Amino acid sequence: MSIALVLADRSARGLELGTGAVTDTLAPQYQRLLRDLAPQVLGILTRRYKDFGAVEDALQEALMAAAAQWPGEGIPNNPRAWLLHVTTRRLTDQVRVEAARKRREAHVISLIPDTLQLSMLDNEQSSHDDALELLFLSCHPSLSHASAIALTLRAVGGLTTREIARAFFVPEATMAQRISRAKQTLKEAGASFGELPLEERAARLPLVMHVLYLVFNEGYAASAGDELIRPDLSNEALRLTRILHQHLPEQHEVAGLLALLLLTDARRRARTGPAGELIPLDEQERSLWDRAAIAEGIALVAAHLPYAQGDYLLQAAVAAAHDQAPSADETSWEDIMGLYGVMLTRADNPMVALNHAIAFAMVHGPVAGLARLDELERDPRLAQHYRLIAARAHLLERAGGVAAAVDCYRRAAALTLSTAERDYLYFRAARLEAPTA
Repeated sequence: MSIALVLADRSARGLELGTGAVTDTLAPQYQRLLRDLAPQVLGILTRRYKDFGAVEDALQEALMAAAAQWPGEGIPNNPRAWLLHVTTRRLTDQVRVEAARKRREAHVISLIPDTLQLSMLDNEQSSHDDALELLFLSCHPSLSHASAIALTLRAVGGLTTREIARAFFVPEATMAQRISRAKQTLKEAGASFGELPLEERAARLPLVMHVLYLVFNEGYAASAGDELIRPDLSNEALRLTRILHQHLPEQHEVAGLLALLLLTDARRRARTGPAGELIPLDEQERSLWDRAAIAEGIALVAAHLPYAQGDYLLQAAVAAAHDQAPSADETSWEDIMGLYGVMLTRADNPMVALNHAIAFAMVHGPVAGLARLDELERDPRLAQHYRLIAARAHLLERAGGVAAAVDCYRRAAALTLSTAERDYLYFRAARLEAPTA
């Protein structure tokens, strides 16, 4: 068993913490439909009324109404028109309070039969680029990463405030305030819905990809809580990254991000045991890996890696090296070490440096790896990070330093906020202390 492969089984994430789990009692078919329709409705009505914040608030009420009504009454014949109708009703209710003119408009709308309203509303087509434009709007550079993630999950992913609050482990009221401030920030920044100029889109693209990357990582390897995997988040990040790639097929790093998520997510079913316990990469049942996702990811890497200008394609190539290996013993650690080495020449990322040191140890032995970790320990960003301490524990174990390894496993377990990782690290310590137990 290899703690190095536990660490390798998480993509080379930075030190930021993303979101947590989202779960819902609504049946999956309703969740998928609502999340597909939400950006379409938001795009149509934002284009019409020019007020992203007000429309988004009204849409959330409409989504909650759908979640409450559809399971009992059935999905309407035209669900998008239904959402457009209810969202417009909620929106006109809001503006009725604010202006007499809007009150009269709401009254006129109320006189039109519902069936005619549905037909009129749905005749307005959503642009196929709406989801993409909403994604770029939600990732405005004036927003913090946490706010951009929350707004993306709500505006583009169609999640409710309550779901996102559970994801961030904060009260619903706190998340509501955070989203409200994010929308106010967009308003003050003069952000508007619509197709961005190419220069601005290019400038904002790295943030968009980073937000999707953080959402995926938190779903695939939760940084806190009892659950190791939170599929709703990783699935949503994959869905949105596919949308991004479909609209920007020539962007090599977007293809790299999609490949990275596919190749990493392909191992999801094998990462946990029956009780939700963590299973390291080298002990996983590889027949459980999603071979279709692996093939798709490898094809993207092969097509775009020669043009790599950032780390997503390189990280995808690392994931491909793991996924292509018939067994853990046949993993090409030399190639992985080389890929991380290239990444290190491009940016000073402490997690990349740690992954490079782990790959170096797998190639040159635990003693050489421990010397690399000694160097990294001088970096204050890593000195007390549980991942470095866990890596040291594994290399000490391989080098025969059992007592020191036990101590490091326990120190690392005490520092992680993930219950599954904590239990795994304590188990490693206990097994070294009582190997026959």
